[in-house]
Amino acid sequence: MLRFWRATINSWRGLRFAVRSEQAIREELVALLIAVPAAWLIGTTSARRVELVAVVAVVIMTELLNTAIEKLADRVTTDHDPQIGHVKDMGSAAVGVALAIAGLVWLFALGERMGLV
Repeated sequence: MLRFWRATINSWRGLRFAVRSEQAIREELVALLIAVPAAWLIGTTSARRVELVAVVAVVIMTELLNTAIEKLADRVTTDHDPQIGHVKDMGSAAVGVALAIAGLVWLFALGERMGLV
């Protein structure tokens, strides 16, 4: 139980740091706050509502991992390094893919709600 408690504290500290240091995380958390009630309006089933909220959470999760990669890379060297640049670009691409998936899920749910799908 102590291990679980410590892991929870570390997770909370990491989230707090990310919120303080990254505008993208703050914006995505606002999107999550909007997504929860919007999912109840748009989702046609309970499962769809959970999916709508979950894809926004996946975007936040991906952004947190990307932020961690960027912070670590900046800690390794502040000099321009093409390899580190590629690593950072891949992290950014992961966020882009997560955003695209979330957008598609939300569009599908909207189409479903409007009777188009």
